[in-house]
Amino acid sequence: MTDPLTDSADDVTSGLIRDAVQARYAAAARDLATPSGSSADPTGSRCGTSNSVDLLTPDGIFGRTLYVEGDADPASAAALAASLGCGVPTAVADLHEGETVLDLGSGAGADVLISARRVGPTGRAIGLDMTPEMLDLARRNAAEAEVDNVEFIEGYLEQIPLPDASVDVVISNCVINLAADKSLVLAQAFRVLRPGGRLAISDVVALAPWPQDRRDEVEQWTGCISGALLEDDYRTALAAAGFVEVDIERTHQVHDLAAAAVIRARRPE
Repeated sequence: MTDPLTDSADDVTSGLIRDAVQARYAAAARDLATPSGSSADPTGSRCGTSNSVDLLTPDGIFGRTLYVEGDADPASAAALAASLGCGVPTAVADLHEGETVLDLGSGAGADVLISARRVGPTGRAIGLDMTPEMLDLARRNAAEAEVDNVEFIEGYLEQIPLPDASVDVVISNCVINLAADKSLVLAQAFRVLRPGGRLAISDVVALAPWPQDRRDEVEQWTGCISGALLEDDYRTALAAAGFVEVDIERTHQVHDLAAAAVIRARRPE
């Protein structure tokens, strides 16, 4: 897997953040792969978990509890139990039969499996993740669910290993905030979308500027908190990537300085 980062000071910091994120979610995958971890979110590894006292309780804020009956069928229950996200992007992506969907940071594969059911046998759902342990878990979940119009690929959000204009919809569940360079990730999402394609993601947005000392806390960054963009900055980054019809709707507060949000945008025809 080619590393999109170079050796500048900023990129060294980006690499440190990415390594910390990868280590945290590899641990989560290992926890979920055990019999005791398969039915619950991995304590200490999911979004929102931290030693900081200002975090809200994760119950009902991150993970599978955000999905309601009908979001997924019983066949994808194992993947759904392993959800670490802050929303349900498939609920707002308006997926159609025959579409190709890409999930950025697909984790254990819950949103990929839900997408695969909705786009049907003529469609395709692709999960992208940089963590081999999560990819292994997702592939096992897909096999158990007997869903075959899915593919899980290894790669970085900053360098998506797919051709230009190759997917109809890009989704993501509380992952883009983990990237050090969100602008590069959004530019990559724009690149792989076909003209007229849609972006529909759940993510965390900052409610106020973060103090630098808190941004420097890797634990808060890997917990999907301190890497969040301000809403206005998110809009600016989406527009700079080329997206139009940007809509950001906050759903619930996850921290004293952050909220979960549904973010929609479109690549022009």
